[in-house]
Amino acid sequence: MENKKLAPSRWLKLIPIIFFTYSLAYLDRANYSFGSASGMANDLHITPSASSLLGALFFLGYFFFQIPGATYAAKRSAKKLVFICLILWGSCAAATGLVNDIRVLYVIRFTLGVVESAVMPAMLVFLSNWFTKSERSRANTFLILGNPVTVLWMSIVSGYLVHGLGWRHMFVVEGLPSIIWAFFWWRLVKDKPSEAKWLSDNEKKDLEQALLEEQKGMKEVKNYREAFKNPERLYRFA
Repeated sequence: MENKKLAPSRWLKLIPIIFFTYSLAYLDRANYSFGSASGMANDLHITPSASSLLGALFFLGYFFFQIPGATYAAKRSAKKLVFICLILWGSCAAATGLVNDIRVLYVIRFTLGVVESAVMPAMLVFLSNWFTKSERSRANTFLILGNPVTVLWMSIVSGYLVHGLGWRHMFVVEGLPSIIWAFFWWRLVKDKPSEAKWLSDNEKKDLEQALLEEQKGMKEVKNYREAFKNPERLYRFA
């Protein structure tokens, strides 16, 4: 089946939502450097060693919870996982602006790493439910483009907020959109084509058939060890 026959509306319906959602994740991860350079480090007495620990805690949470996040998204619901993550990472980002004790900041940064670790794998699982193998590289490109594009507009917005309101208000203002967007995400997306009301019955059938055909002949991956032995089948592990 040719991809051109498969519901072209998917690209206009889903890609902008995916792009914007991942942009918000990167915003709440990367704006820490703006706050630190704009008075946060002085106000909270963040020494170079404490700054290193804060960075390590974030990536420690990010490292250990990516695979559990991917497993949950594949077995249960990528939509639900991203919804929860949007609320939690927005709350962590906003809470950063309210911190007065660096020990609380340690907890927030680790939690933010844990929450955001699930976003990328959940997005990849979501895209694999909607786009065929031949389409997925293009869909993934739009997802990843959220990072550099976010840096461009985040630099302007964060700089303006820090200059006009201070680093505390910057974190609060930039954390709230993720919480609000979570409810738009919940209403706008579905985990699978069969759940989408904006697709016709024929479009659902053709797309699900194409996705099913890709799985034929592929052996089920039963555990992590087997998955890592065969990278081509890694995404089948669930």
